[in-house]
Amino acid sequence: MSLLFSPITIRGIQLKNRIVVSPMCQYSSENGLATDWHLVHLGSRAVGGAGLIITEAAAVSPEGRISPHDLGIWNDSHIPGLKRITQFINQQGSIAGIQLAHAGRKASHHRPWDGGKAITSGEANGWETVAPSSIPFSEVDPAPLTLTKEGIQNVVADFQAATRRAVEAGFQVAEIHAAHGYLLHQFLSPLSNQRTDEYGGSFENRIRLVLDIVECVKAVWPEEYPLFVRISATDWTEGGWTDDDSVALASILKSKGVDVVDCSTGGNVAHARIPVGPGYQVQFAEKVKKEAQIMTGAVGLITDANQAEAILEQGQADLILLAREFLRDPYFPLHAAHDLGEDIAWPLQYERAKPKMHK
Repeated sequence: MSLLFSPITIRGIQLKNRIVVSPMCQYSSENGLATDWHLVHLGSRAVGGAGLIITEAAAVSPEGRISPHDLGIWNDSHIPGLKRITQFINQQGSIAGIQLAHAGRKASHHRPWDGGKAITSGEANGWETVAPSSIPFSEVDPAPLTLTKEGIQNVVADFQAATRRAVEAGFQVAEIHAAHGYLLHQFLSPLSNQRTDEYGGSFENRIRLVLDIVECVKAVWPEEYPLFVRISATDWTEGGWTDDDSVALASILKSKGVDVVDCSTGGNVAHARIPVGPGYQVQFAEKVKKEAQIMTGAVGLITDANQAEAILEQGQADLILLAREFLRDPYFPLHAAHDLGEDIAWPLQYERAKPKMHK
């Protein structure tokens, strides 16, 4: 069997294959509620055969949303809509995961198709953003408020409460979002964190909030369920967070009970120069996996079955996360199996369209 279609067990959960639907913002919620769009969007990827399907960033508080239309998990009213989705995903033999997030200084923006600009706190649907330091993401963004220690503890409590709701909603994988320039990444990087208290300055201080959140999430997350952390393995900017920092953090995360580090990059510096190309971030998943001795997920312009299989064959990562390719093709796993000569089960409703395998 190909590695891409071999099962993998992480804690008490077995994924039927190594293909993961990466979190992708849909900006299609009102008041954080999952809608029919989310059911069909995520459910179709389960019908398509993905082993693990992770929701878009679900905000742990209203002020943690990127836009007023983000998915949320800050209120018990969010649970029923999410539970409907997890139940459907499970019925297809896939595992449902949720990404828990706070956007920090990148919050309170219009949706991309509405221009993507910041919404100030004085405008309709806008609010005051928060960050480790009062440094805006870009010259056109308003400066965020510096989080007080009380505010930091509120964020930690919000992540824990969101985790409890995720369990009730039926998720079996949780991913803490510490990447892409959102709040936890803002604390990690010296480019956005210029605090002088115990949450800023040294590496040990800058990673403190992430570790606090891992601890509070683990306290209420079932022991048999995997916990992922998504990081931006580099800021791609001098003086910022580096790949060596990522290895050091990953080693500590492993000791704290984190199972998988999902290795993305960038997002914290507006004008970073990123050498985008096929599989451009895989090198970081490989480095973290080998040097921190932890399972990793590779993501970033992975678009075909043979490319994904090669990453696994070369031991560069344990899981393959796809985003845009899944937007183009919700049934990527069904097609990838055929490309790799794997005879996998199709949904019974679609069986009559399954291509014949050629020996």
